[in-house]
Amino acid sequence: MSQLIAIDYGSKRTGLAATDDMKIIASPLDTVTTNQLIPFLKDYAVFNKIEAFIIGEPKRLHGEPSEIETKIKQFILKLSTAFPDKKIHRIDERFTSKMAFDTMIASGISKKKRQDKGMIDKISATIILQDYLKTI
Repeated sequence: MSQLIAIDYGSKRTGLAATDDMKIIASPLDTVTTNQLIPFLKDYAVFNKIEAFIIGEPKRLHGEPSEIETKIKQFILKLSTAFPDKKIHRIDERFTSKMAFDTMIASGISKKKRQDKGMIDKISATIILQDYLKTI
């Protein structure tokens, strides 16, 4: 049994989500300072078997890549070096931040907690992972 890990990459902080070992449920995992992302994932992999990484692909409304895509590609190179035996998949992440914010409102999360951008990042990663699970 193994997990899928979703990554909502950001220049300062990155949201993470993980599936259960049967790959049925996607749940928020954590929000990590981006420069600590690889060490965090290595530590996580010590106790959890990771099958693959799902990385959000941010696009503009008309489908062209967003400005952070260059940094994401650099990160993917580092990730593939750190985890050479793991698959890396990309999935369109347009509107996930808005959907995450709407989910927080619908869940009754207080206005103060909704201002926590780290919470939005890990909920966005969960939405990315849920979207990916629909494709497999």
